[in-house]
Amino acid sequence: MQGKRDWTARGKVACAALGAAGLLWACTPLRVVTHSVSSAETAVPPGRYVLDPHHWSVVFDVDHLHYSRFVMRFDRASAQLDWLPAGGLENAAVNASIDATSLDTNVPALDQMVKGTQMLDAAHYGEIRFASTHFERTGEGRGTLTGNLTIRGVTQPVTLDVTFNGYAPNPLTKQPTLGFSASGHFSRAKFGLATWFPAVGDEIDVRIQAEFAQPAAPM
Repeated sequence: MQGKRDWTARGKVACAALGAAGLLWACTPLRVVTHSVSSAETAVPPGRYVLDPHHWSVVFDVDHLHYSRFVMRFDRASAQLDWLPAGGLENAAVNASIDATSLDTNVPALDQMVKGTQMLDAAHYGEIRFASTHFERTGEGRGTLTGNLTIRGVTQPVTLDVTFNGYAPNPLTKQPTLGFSASGHFSRAKFGLATWFPAVGDEIDVRIQAEFAQPAAPM
């Protein structure tokens, strides 16, 4: 009898779980379930796009004693993308700003060290900026984006490998939305950030994921 009661209880739990899943499915708009994006750059409406505050990431990593690549991220950033009527990645321009005080290494004591005067000096240089200057196509929806990166008041050119992930109206907000992935690397010493070398490597790798949405027109 005990075994029968156990199986009955389990059956009720399973049915409840399936019911909840079915309810979730029923509440999910069909436009979300069937959503797809276009890789055609010509389909993108011209205009100014801004970084979706909830769907982006900027991650840096650097060699640590040759044991591993130590990972850091930033928690606050803003950016705008201008997509011209001529269309295409070659004619787009992006300007981004990262809050240097939002650096997160997952080690609070290390956060303070990296944000301190020995490295970023975020109290005096609270903004890391990037402004694109040139795009060179390397394939369909891909290319190298060169721009001016400013860290701790020093500006140097940096090149990123960029992939256009696609465009479509966001199925939830209805706003035109673009997605990109990017990666690259740069020498921190060129920005005057040579502290702790060689225990901490010179070359910084950067990985970016970003969604840009065109704001709704004012009512």
